[in-house]
Amino acid sequence: MTTKQIGDFGEDAACRYLEGKNIKVLKRNYHERSGELDIIAKDGETIVFAEVKTRISKAFGVPAEFVDCKKQEKIIKTAVSYLGSDDIDMRFDVIEVMYEKRGEELFVTEINHIKGAF
Repeated sequence: MTTKQIGDFGEDAACRYLEGKNIKVLKRNYHERSGELDIIAKDGETIVFAEVKTRISKAFGVPAEFVDCKKQEKIIKTAVSYLGSDDIDMRFDVIEVMYEKRGEELFVTEINHIKGAF
């Protein structure tokens, strides 16, 4: 399985999780010159920009640790560009998706939603 397929698996799981929490997913994989946003959603009146990190193990650290300052700056810049303003109620979340592989199938073992991660 490719890294992209695993990433897509994690994003699918994250979207299902958000929708189960009555958070409406507006867009996935938004790309522009300044960067990419994994998930854009709406939680009440708040626009949520969620970075999804999918991992099979925490051996090298928890997934959220891979959203470093440089990555955060890119996400914020892309979000402000997407909205056209920074005067809108917005939040930056990280969704950690842990999985295991059985044969050729992937199964979610844990989802950790960190609201307001940065």
